[in-house]
Amino acid sequence: MNSKISAQTLRFVRRGQAVALGNVAPDRTLLEVLREDLHLTATKEGCGEGDCGACTVVLAQAVNGKLQYQAINSCIRLAHSVDGMAVFTAEDLSAPTLKAGASPDLHPCQEAMVQCHGSQCGFCTPGFVMSLFGMYQNNKNGQAISREQAQVDLSGNLCRCTGYRPILDAAEKMGSLPLPAGCGVDEAATVAALKSLKPRQNGDESYLRPTTLAALLQARSAHPKAQVVAGCTDVGLWVTKLHKRFERVLDVTAARELQRVETYPHHIAIGAAVNLTDAFAALVKERPQLKTFSQRFAGLPVRNSGTLGGNVANGSPIGDAMPLLIALGASVVLMRWKKTAAGGEIAHRELRLEDLYTGYRTNVMRADELLCWIKVPRPENKAFMRVYKISKRFDDDISAVCLAIQMTLKDGTVQQVSIGAGGVAATPARAHQTEAALRGQPWNADTVMAATAALRAEFQPISDMRASAAYRQTVLGNLLQRFWLESQGMTTINLESLTASSLEATA
Repeated sequence: MNSKISAQTLRFVRRGQAVALGNVAPDRTLLEVLREDLHLTATKEGCGEGDCGACTVVLAQAVNGKLQYQAINSCIRLAHSVDGMAVFTAEDLSAPTLKAGASPDLHPCQEAMVQCHGSQCGFCTPGFVMSLFGMYQNNKNGQAISREQAQVDLSGNLCRCTGYRPILDAAEKMGSLPLPAGCGVDEAATVAALKSLKPRQNGDESYLRPTTLAALLQARSAHPKAQVVAGCTDVGLWVTKLHKRFERVLDVTAARELQRVETYPHHIAIGAAVNLTDAFAALVKERPQLKTFSQRFAGLPVRNSGTLGGNVANGSPIGDAMPLLIALGASVVLMRWKKTAAGGEIAHRELRLEDLYTGYRTNVMRADELLCWIKVPRPENKAFMRVYKISKRFDDDISAVCLAIQMTLKDGTVQQVSIGAGGVAATPARAHQTEAALRGQPWNADTVMAATAALRAEFQPISDMRASAAYRQTVLGNLLQRFWLESQGMTTINLESLTASSLEATA
């Protein structure tokens, strides 16, 4: 360990009992702590980057006296980010036997995997079981889990040998299996143990996780060089792949004010601590057509950890959220702690999301500022919008190209249009030239053809492992043409609306 990196105590609840681990460095991952300190080796290390799901564990927090469960990737989650939560691993599900040589009673999610032959080599199985356990707990002991839900919730777990059919069978079956004594979660004991873990008072510690916005901004002002984290889904990779070390970490997710989605007459405000699962749920509630796209953002364990605010602040040119938010006209609110004669106050400024970035992963934020809110305008009835993600895999993959378009027509003429693009420039970008080519023009095939040429010429993408520059430019134009066809009622060109009956009708 770097001698400059100090450590502190990590506290969480396991099996209804409080656990305290001393000398946990701020940049250690939860997986390292589970395997190396607690010797819970059923939680596997696979890719080390949140893609395969072998390291999946389940976190739980008490909300209004009841536990809410979320499956997450422990390999890229910083350990101190789970301070004050309950942690469940594969070792915690089955009931220990009192008879020598006897097999333990299995939790229904484990027993279903056995009965449906859902495990072969077994390496990925603990991760699948933990994702199933999260579903089981959040769906009234596994009741009424559809195959469609199972496919979405298991998209962040990769199987390389058995195949998904028996695993999906297990997801549907586990709700019908009995729960042996000792296998269930003692919710009362867990909630009581969580209450006993009082929020720690952040002083000059190595891992800062303030519980109020004011305290968070004051900590940022005092420690402008601290590494800011939200869900750790990208910073975790810096630890596991780039072997970076952090002397001090500032975690935004405990600030109560930033854990909310607030609804106003003309916009919704999504706090920087709201995870992607809840943030997309808020967006889908207002725009149901975004449902499929929201489920294609990584896998569920990543969405349960990562935050929309973190995705935006990170500014990756292939981040899926930004093209969508740009097309929707979103803005960001930056905040800092301003010292005054009376002590201090919160200062803020607001700017359009596309104006946040200055270059590859660089932005206009001051060293003492934090991105605290994302404001998204509420939908207009006449606006037609779509967002397209092109990637090598349909599920759990990074975009080669992402294009989002929102358009309003009046008397057949383009009245308003906003276009966000990802994967084609050093930053997520707005297609200003293409918008100009469309605005005020009749919405017809000739206009689309001219705008397609403008869109392909507007960006100079690079070639990389995901796609060539020529492919990206070609696809950009193709997606605009697809938007045109969908606006004319050709919905069958979407995979989400493609069914056996629709195929028969066009045969």
